Amino acid sequence: MPTATVTASSTTDERAIADLQREHGPALLSFLQGLTYGDQQRAEDLLQETLVRAWQHPEAFAAPYESMRPWLFTVGRRLAIDARRSRLARPTEIGDSVLATTPDPSDITETAVAALDVRAAVGSLSPDHRAVLDRLYFQGLSVNEAARSLGIPPGTVKSRSYYALRALARCLPGYARPRRAAA
Repeated sequence: MPTATVTASSTTDERAIADLQREHGPALLSFLQGLTYGDQQRAEDLLQETLVRAWQHPEAFAAPYESMRPWLFTVGRRLAIDARRSRLARPTEIGDSVLATTPDPSDITETAVAALDVRAAVGSLSPDHRAVLDRLYFQGLSVNEAARSLGIPPGTVKSRSYYALRALARCLPGYARPRRAAA
């Protein structure tokens, strides 16, 4: 392997970086693809950043190693870990398709249509389920207050509200909240 020369700006010679990339680039890219679960673009970005680090640290070339490969793989692995942690720390990005299907909250037409849909779905419930939902959600009573108002035990209020909400979810499939993925 050619020896790197240090320039006045303390970076590695471009020829040495090109030789490094030619010799170790394919193996490093394959390794990084494994770390990025096959994401070619991320792996290429990490490969480029690893080579930039090699360019910025000419002292790595002067180390008493037979090969630069272990150093490159360590730097690449650490960069992949940092990138993953960074992505997990940020909120997930949503695409345009989600925004296109999300109704505008200021659109009164969408609000009116949703209100009609909910009214029809609530009307399809049994009178007992409707009474419980009315007390809990429309009048804002607690479970105990709704139980006293209806003359039934609190456990029955909880059970009826659970089954009423499940029935509403079946009647209103487009309004269901997305479930969170298990960690």
